[in-house]
Amino acid sequence: MVSLLFPLTAKSIYYSRFFSFIILPFNSKYLTMYTKKEKLFNWFHILLSVFQIINTTLFIFFIWRVYMPLSQVKNPFIFPLLLAGVFLFLSAKTMAQLFNGFIFNSYNIFNELVFKKLTYLNYSSFVLFIANILLAYVFIDSKIAISIALILFLVINIIGWVTVLRNYQNFISSYFFYFILYLCALEIAPLVIMGSFLK
Repeated sequence: MVSLLFPLTAKSIYYSRFFSFIILPFNSKYLTMYTKKEKLFNWFHILLSVFQIINTTLFIFFIWRVYMPLSQVKNPFIFPLLLAGVFLFLSAKTMAQLFNGFIFNSYNIFNELVFKKLTYLNYSSFVLFIANILLAYVFIDSKIAISIALILFLVINIIGWVTVLRNYQNFISSYFFYFILYLCALEIAPLVIMGSFLK
């Protein structure tokens, strides 16, 4: 419940921006207004990213609790380790993507791409927040609740990916080979590594 303080703080400080953010999958007003203005490093985005990291970690913990042996779940250091792992994973991935922008002399484009992807990731963390509440208090250790949450999480992020690809199709077609390398090295490979680690 402590994680809820972060979006509530964001709402109280950036009221109109928060309500533009809430309707994100149905209206791209938020991305249109804020992609060019403040990019990644602004307090609204940071507060929602912290909310996202906490709830992603907690959701992974619930998955861990359902599928791992009881002796490992009772380890008191599991959640802090997962929290540190998710934070480092997302930070390293974001920094690598921005560094990619420097390499290809397209920092502004990559900054916009990363901002849009992280915005959808932050939005999907509200699904994980609701799932975490249900898994903690209502449907304890429910595999069905985990599956539904994962599907909704993926749907929101797929919508984000399709939106980003559609908006930057001219840029991608100009650097198609590099885009494939980027996709394999910085999008697919990290997920495979993380999946292997969790497995």
